[in-house]
Amino acid sequence: MLDQMENAGLQGLHFAQDRATGLRAIIAIHSTARGPAIGGCRFLHYDSEEAAITDAVRLARGMSYKAALAGLPHGGGKAVLIEPEQPYDRVALMEAFGRVVEGLGGQYITAMDSGTNVSDMDAIAHTSRWVSCTRDSGDPSPWTALGVFEGIKAALRQRFGSDELDGCHISLQGLGHVGYAVAGHLAGAGARLTVSDINPQPLARACEEFAAHSVAPEQIYSVNADLFCPCGLGAILNDHSIDRLKVAIVAGSANNQLLEERHGDLLHQRGILYAPDYVINAGGLIFVALQHAGKSQQQIRQAVLKIGDSLQALFEEARQADQPTHLIANRRAERIIAEAKRYCPAA
Repeated sequence: MLDQMENAGLQGLHFAQDRATGLRAIIAIHSTARGPAIGGCRFLHYDSEEAAITDAVRLARGMSYKAALAGLPHGGGKAVLIEPEQPYDRVALMEAFGRVVEGLGGQYITAMDSGTNVSDMDAIAHTSRWVSCTRDSGDPSPWTALGVFEGIKAALRQRFGSDELDGCHISLQGLGHVGYAVAGHLAGAGARLTVSDINPQPLARACEEFAAHSVAPEQIYSVNADLFCPCGLGAILNDHSIDRLKVAIVAGSANNQLLEERHGDLLHQRGILYAPDYVINAGGLIFVALQHAGKSQQQIRQAVLKIGDSLQALFEEARQADQPTHLIANRRAERIIAEAKRYCPAA
């Protein structure tokens, strides 16, 4: 475990359990050099504790990179709550988690993520000050979706010379809160959508509302389209899926899309333009951080809209260097964090 922390550059890894509520929590803090670590709280079933730890560690690093490249005064962290097998009181469990967050003294600010909702954040707020995405502060999903939409337009400009979406064919994987909102932006701009999801309800709704065509989850990788937009869970870009892609661009909201770093290299070798996930999906984090800092909706919107410009600059640097986009993004983020650590060596 210590090797895993060292390889990820992790600052701290915290474990907590509470028998009364069934809480089993992992909080990974990648860095606090630029400010308190910020990142969502997942509440999911995991096949093993090791899988949950790996998820937290990988996501925390991605949050640090995301915050650094978005210019936010924060480091990255992530909480993973393992859903109990036995019946449990959800509010009590979240309140117990809030006490864990409060005990970290402001090192980590939590927020919504996969498997959690606004009500969960309200419960955490009963026992901790260090929480966002409550009923009073709002849902980050629309802001993530807006940033992804701007990033998709930047990718289209880079690859095709135009961000015109009318008639553009996009295959979209995952119709959760963010994915469905992204689909709405794309359909509203005239894009033709092929969608997949394991849940039949949003799938049927998207077909009716957006005139989308649906395919089985495993078939989404083989759709012949202009752009593949992954908006589900991570690790979906791997040897098996990349070999099947028939697109010019991969740009979507999912975290940790690359199973391994080498899969970013493989996309580059195949001539597929990749929008690094922690750049294109930063809109939600920007909302959480700026809303927590008391900024206005207009200030938040302007910051999210800059995601397209950031990606455009990254794409151009990668093109000139003939290097994979994820490597360029990693180096940029690492430089920013390393510079902050010069003034805060313990973080």
